[in-house]
Amino acid sequence: MDYVTPKEVAANMLQAAVVKAALPVKDLLIRSMLSGALLAISVTLAFAAATQTQVSITGAIVFPVGFVIIVLLGLELVTGSFALVPLAYFEKKISAATLFKNLFWVFTGNLIGSLAYAVLYWAASSEMGTVASPGAVEKMLIAVAEKKTIAYAAHGPAGMLAAFVKAILCNWMVCMGVVMAMTSRSTIGKMLAAGIPIFIFFALGYEHAVVNMFAIPAGMLFGANVSLSDWWLYNQLIVTAGNIVGGLLFTGMAIYYTYGGQKEIDLPAVSKAA
Repeated sequence: MDYVTPKEVAANMLQAAVVKAALPVKDLLIRSMLSGALLAISVTLAFAAATQTQVSITGAIVFPVGFVIIVLLGLELVTGSFALVPLAYFEKKISAATLFKNLFWVFTGNLIGSLAYAVLYWAASSEMGTVASPGAVEKMLIAVAEKKTIAYAAHGPAGMLAAFVKAILCNWMVCMGVVMAMTSRSTIGKMLAAGIPIFIFFALGYEHAVVNMFAIPAGMLFGANVSLSDWWLYNQLIVTAGNIVGGLLFTGMAIYYTYGGQKEIDLPAVSKAA
C-alpha cells in the first residue's frame, strides 16, 4: 500500500534525523544552498502569480512547488531540521555538538543559497541596476521587506512578539509538511501530502526564516528602507527562534512521542454472526 502509518512515520522521523546528522559538511552545504535558492525561486513565483492575478491566494497555491522539490530530492532545509534532528539527540543517537553543527551548517547553506538567488534575481530583473522603475514583483518584495521588519519594530515589544508567534505557527505547518511527506511511498502522494501544510502557512502570511533570508535582502536590493540590523534584529533572529519552537514542539516532538513508542494492538476477531 502507498499509505504509511503514523507509527511507521515516527520511526522514519528518527531514522531521517540520524541520517541528516551523519552528513558531512560538504553535503550539508550543497543541499542546503540548493534548498535556499529553490525556496527563493518559489517566493518570486508566488509573488508573480499574486501580482498578475491580483488574487493573493494564487501565490499560496503555487508556492509549495519549491518545497516539494526539496522533499523529493532529499535536500536540507533548516526549518525542517528543527523538527527532526533534535530527536536524534533526545534519543541519545547523536551528541549536542553534532546537533548544533548540523543546524549551523544547514542554516548557513540556506542563507548563502537565498542570498545568491536574491542577487541573481536583482541582476536579471533590474538588468544590473540599469532599470530604474521596479516591476510589480519587485515592488511587492520592497513592501514585504518593510512589513517584515520596520513595521514590527514600530509596534515595539508587541510587534516582536507577533513575529515570534507567526514564526511558531509557520514552522508548525512547514514541519507538518516534512512529516506528511513520509506518509506516502509514491511521488504523487508525497507531493500532495507535503504541499498542503505549505499552502496553509503561506496563505496565512506566517513567518518562515528561510523565506525571509531571500525576501528581506531582495527587497533591500530593490530599495526597501531596511538596514542589515533591521533585518536581523526585527525579523531573522526572532523568526528563527519561533521556527525552532513551532517545528520542534508542535510537530517533531508531538508526532514522534505520541506514535514513536506505540505498540501494535491485537484486535479481537469479529464473528461471522456479527
